[in-house]
Amino acid sequence: MKRTLLSLVALAAMSASALAADIKPAIIYDLGGKFDKSFNEAAYNGAEKFKEETGTEYRDFEISNDAQREQALRRFARDGNNPIVVPGFSWSATLEKVAAEYPDTSFIIIDSVVDLPNVRSVLYKEHEGSFLVGVMAAKASETGTVSFVGGMDIPLIRNFACGYKGGVLATNPDAKVLEAMTGTTPEAWNDPVKGGEIAKSQMDQGSDVIYAAAGGTGIGVMQATADAGKLGIGVDSNQNGLQPGKILTSMLKRVDVAVYNGFNDVKNDEFTSGLNFLGLAEGGVDYAMDDNNAPLVDDEMKAAVESAKADIISGKIEVHNYNDDNACPY
Repeated sequence: MKRTLLSLVALAAMSASALAADIKPAIIYDLGGKFDKSFNEAAYNGAEKFKEETGTEYRDFEISNDAQREQALRRFARDGNNPIVVPGFSWSATLEKVAAEYPDTSFIIIDSVVDLPNVRSVLYKEHEGSFLVGVMAAKASETGTVSFVGGMDIPLIRNFACGYKGGVLATNPDAKVLEAMTGTTPEAWNDPVKGGEIAKSQMDQGSDVIYAAAGGTGIGVMQATADAGKLGIGVDSNQNGLQPGKILTSMLKRVDVAVYNGFNDVKNDEFTSGLNFLGLAEGGVDYAMDDNNAPLVDDEMKAAVESAKADIISGKIEVHNYNDDNACPY
């Protein structure tokens, strides 16, 4: 009996090892690179957390142009990587094509929907997190004018802008909110010089708090606001440390959660396809607090943003989603 139990334990251990060996997670970053201090880096952080906790290595790749998308994704699928995460709406067409050819591979796309039985589409409620940083911007502003700098002009980024404007005006109905997009092509995500120029133009119009949802372009926005003695608001990753004491907060879009959960679900044989929404209630978005911005956030501001957060989660405040009707009512 004892020998039988030992044999069963050994068999179970071997089975667990075999299962772990079958897990070959991978992530292919969007344009802007792994260490963009924003969207891609948040995805990288999720993969790193999974590796640290499980000891399972993952494979990753940084594309340098759109032409590499299909080649890279097809190579990873052919090599047996599973699951494969592609963060960014620009992956949609490529994933729809490749995922259909590899039905036994699990894929995860962030910020877009691909309706296939082996694809999980993760969408975030950016408008909810943006509303919170809008509340803080209105509280921090001394001029009554704040602004927004977006990257590529698409509905996704318009949703950031709309939620932000909603939070600002809910806090100060007399506030003025300036808005600008960097461009209409993917290059808009990686143009810090233009980001700085847009920020300077907005500050010339009286803006003293600028929220940037623009990938690498936002780095230029943060630099310009810091140089001018104004306040920036970061996005996706916690960017407070980029300009300590000069960034009011960052709207956290927890892309790391989507990557970490996706890797873990496949590892535990719990992967589900279909739509997956992450908002305030799910811990998918939030605002960042740390030593870098603590002196900028007084008790009144903290109470106001926490109250708004609770009201959004409870449903008392319903933040408009631009993607529902391609319009912003604020």
